[in-house]
Amino acid sequence: MAYWFLVMGGALSFVGMLFHGLIGGKIYAANIKKSDLEPLGKTLSHFSWQFHSIHLFVCAVTLVYIAYNPEFAIAAYPIIGINVLGALLFFGLGLADRELMKMPGALLMGGVAALAWFGIQ
Repeated sequence: MAYWFLVMGGALSFVGMLFHGLIGGKIYAANIKKSDLEPLGKTLSHFSWQFHSIHLFVCAVTLVYIAYNPEFAIAAYPIIGINVLGALLFFGLGLADRELMKMPGALLMGGVAALAWFGIQ
C-alpha cells in the first residue's frame, strides 16, 4: 500500500474542502443571495453546495485513516467510485456549459480518485 498516495489524496481533498467550503462558499452565498430564487430554493442551493464540502472532508479523513490502517483499504473503493462519478458528471455537464469547465471540480475529484487508487494498489 502506498502510504504517500493516500496521504496526498487526503491532503488534496482537505485543501479542496477548505477552498470549496470557505472561499467558494462565500462567493456562492453572495451570488445566491442576489438571485431570484425563493427563500427555500436559496437554502437548498446553499445546502447542496456545502454538502460537497462535507463530502470532501469525509474523503480526506477516510484516506488518511486508511494510510495509517491499511487493513481498511476496502473503504477506499466507495471514495474512488464517488469521486470518479463526480468527475465524470462535472466533465459531462461542462460539455454543455463551458463556464463550468473553468472550475477545478473535475480535476479535484479525479485527482482524489487517482491518488486513492494508486494508494491501495
